Amino acid sequence: MALNSMYENLMGLPLFNGVSYNRISEIVGSTRLAFSKYLPGEKILDAGDPCVRMMFVIGGSVRLTVRNSTDRFTVSQTLEAPTVVSPDFLFGRNTLYPATVTAIDTVSIMQIDKNDFINIIRSDEVCLFNYLNYISTNAQKAIDGVLALTSGSLEERIAFWIIALTQRDAKDITLACRQRDLYALFGVQRSSFINTLDSLKSRGIIDYTSTEIRVISRTDLRSVLLKSPD
Repeated sequence: MALNSMYENLMGLPLFNGVSYNRISEIVGSTRLAFSKYLPGEKILDAGDPCVRMMFVIGGSVRLTVRNSTDRFTVSQTLEAPTVVSPDFLFGRNTLYPATVTAIDTVSIMQIDKNDFINIIRSDEVCLFNYLNYISTNAQKAIDGVLALTSGSLEERIAFWIIALTQRDAKDITLACRQRDLYALFGVQRSSFINTLDSLKSRGIIDYTSTEIRVISRTDLRSVLLKSPD
């Protein structure tokens, strides 16, 4: 990848949004960066791997899959470059990647060690603001979700479940599970569950089969939960 192209990709990342070309070149020049390539179908990391580096996808696209302990529920999403994988798991009590990540096409990955990333956000207010804004937005999902799960409609509860398990730039989101497990999870009758799915489908937000829900628009799904997009 040409240097100028790499800089442009970095400037397109949410964590470097608003950082100047000159500042990006300074960061690249003073930071230890690890680069790797993965072929289509190759596994990049497993759910449960330690998150000790900030992982950026700077070329290609990856598929992230989150599973429950019994494999009865899986949520998958596609992230396209330029993007970052689970940046909110670099700090906190749980610093393990939540999803298995697989290359869809030829993928270029850039990683920055945790200590080096700390140095970046300590020395650059724009990077610090971007990171704080990112993790704060994700943290606020929890409040939205608790309200939806306790008093919201079934649509809101389904929306939160999917939104909480995916990143805001995710595409091609699918939830794989038997319908009877899902309506048991949400504590509703099958008829109510199907009616809710039909309503979401009629508005072009999702499509579904007996074993899968596919999100057509994550933005529209989030609008079910909140008036403003994340």
